[in-house]
Amino acid sequence: MTSSSPVPHRGLLAVLLAALAMLGPFCIDAIYPAFPAIAARFHAGALPMQQTISVYLFAYAALSLFVGAMSDAWGRRTIILGGLAVFLAGTIGCALAPSLRALLVFRALQGMSAGIGMIVGRAIVRDCFEGPHAQKLMAQISLIFGLAPALAPVLGAWLVGWDGSPFASAPAWLAGWHALFWALAVFTLALIALCLAVLPETHAHARRIAFLPGTLFANYRKIVSDRPFAALALALTFNSAGLFVYVANAPRFVLDILALDQNHFPWLFVPAISGLMFGALLTGRLAGRVTVRALVGGGYAMMLGASLLNLIVASAVRPARVPWAVLPIAIGAIGVNLVAPALNLLVLDRFPHYRGGASSVQAFLMLTFSALLAGVLGPLIAHSALHLAVASSAFYLIGFAGWRGYRRIAKRIPQKIDGDAAVVAAVGANAD
Repeated sequence: MTSSSPVPHRGLLAVLLAALAMLGPFCIDAIYPAFPAIAARFHAGALPMQQTISVYLFAYAALSLFVGAMSDAWGRRTIILGGLAVFLAGTIGCALAPSLRALLVFRALQGMSAGIGMIVGRAIVRDCFEGPHAQKLMAQISLIFGLAPALAPVLGAWLVGWDGSPFASAPAWLAGWHALFWALAVFTLALIALCLAVLPETHAHARRIAFLPGTLFANYRKIVSDRPFAALALALTFNSAGLFVYVANAPRFVLDILALDQNHFPWLFVPAISGLMFGALLTGRLAGRVTVRALVGGGYAMMLGASLLNLIVASAVRPARVPWAVLPIAIGAIGVNLVAPALNLLVLDRFPHYRGGASSVQAFLMLTFSALLAGVLGPLIAHSALHLAVASSAFYLIGFAGWRGYRRIAKRIPQKIDGDAAVVAAVGANAD
C-alpha cells in the first residue's frame, strides 16, 4: 500500500469511488427518456438530439487523456474535487440552457469532467491495494457502479414527467427535463461534501511526476507503443463496445425496434446492468481462487455464447420483442464484467510509476470509439435487431482477439514485474 493518508474502510472506499464513476454513465442513460421533451422544446430532430450524447462522449474522451496525468502530478484528491466543481457548473448550465446549441456546450463541459471519477478512481485503487485485494475492490466498485445505468433511465423518465408538485407554482425551468439536471446537480454537491469529508490523498508527493507536455507525450508514446498495453486496450475497448452499441442506440432500439414507449427503457437497461452487476459479483467471489486466465476465459465464453444466441434470436424472432431480444444482452454483460476488473489492473500494472497516465490513455481509446459509435456508426447500424446483433458479435470477437494477442505477447515478452505487480506475472506465467 502506497497511500500518503489514512485510507477509509474498503467498503466505504468502494461506495465512494463507485458513486464518482457513476456520473459518466448516468449522464448518458438518464437523458434518453428526455429526448422527446427536449426535442419538442428546441424543435430538434433525431440527429441533433443524438449529438447530446456524441458531444458529451467526445469531450469525455479528449479530457480523459490528461486527467490521469494531472492526478499523477497534483494528487488524486485535488483533481477529483476540481472535476466535480466543473461538472456541477456544466450540469447547472444544462438545466438553464436557452437553446440546443447552449445545451450542447454545457453537455461538453459535463463530458470534460465526468470521467474524472472513473479514471482517477482506478489509480486510487491501485495506489492502495494489490493483487486479489485490488481485484476484489475493483469488482465491488463495478457492482455498485452498475446501479447507475440501471436506475438512470427510470429516474430520468420519472423526473421528465414531474410537473413541479408539490410546488404548484414551480417555474418551467425547474420541472420536466430541467428537473433531471437539477437532481444531478444536487447529487454532485453531495459527492463534493463526501469527498471533502472522507476521501484521502493516496498519491504521495514523492511519487508525483511533473505535468510537462514533453514528458506527458513521451510517456504516452511509451504507453501506446507497448504491445501488451495495446492488446489489452483493444480487448477492453471492444468488450465494452459489444454492450455499448445497444446503450448508444437505446432510443432507436427501445422506441423503434422494440416499439415501446419512453417509460420502457428499463427493458434494455435493467437486464444489461443486472448482467454487469452479476459479472462483478462473480469476479469478486472468484478473485484469488482461480487464475486470472481462467476468469477471463470464462468471461469470453459468456460473451461469445451470448453473441451466438443474439444472432439466432434476432434472425428467428421477428419483429423483435421482449424478453427474447434483451436476454443475450444480459448474458454478454456478465462476461464483460467478468473480464474488465482483471484487464484494467493489468493495464495499470504495465506502468506502475504513472498509473494515472496509463488509465487515461486506455479510457481515451475506449471513449473515443464509444463516441464514434454513438455519433457516426450507430445511425448506420441501428436499423434492425439483426444489424445490432451482428455489430455486437463482431465487437466481442475483436475483444477476444485482443486478449488472445495479449496472451501470445505475454508468453514471448518478459513482463515488467515492478514491486507488487503480481497479477501481471501470474498472467504471464499462465499464458500459453
